[in-house]
Amino acid sequence: MLPEKKLNRINELAKKAKNEGLTESEAKEQTALRKEYLQVFRSSMLNTLESVTIVDPKGNDVTPAKLVDRKNRKKLH
Repeated sequence: MLPEKKLNRINELAKKAKNEGLTESEAKEQTALRKEYLQVFRSSMLNTLESVTIVDPKGNDVTPAKLVDRKNRKKLH
């Protein structure tokens, strides 16, 4: 998870952009912070998905092959 300080800064910049606009350096900072946030979010989401097993109403494992392969590759590392 992104540190709270960075999340607060993202929110500050978003509010400032909406109300009064950002300087060039603030816009670059906002872009970098958003990129970092998305990387952390995507990594977290992938970890969550890799721990999921999908089961149909009959109790059969119907986890997509792509996800099963990814889980197996992760176990090898």
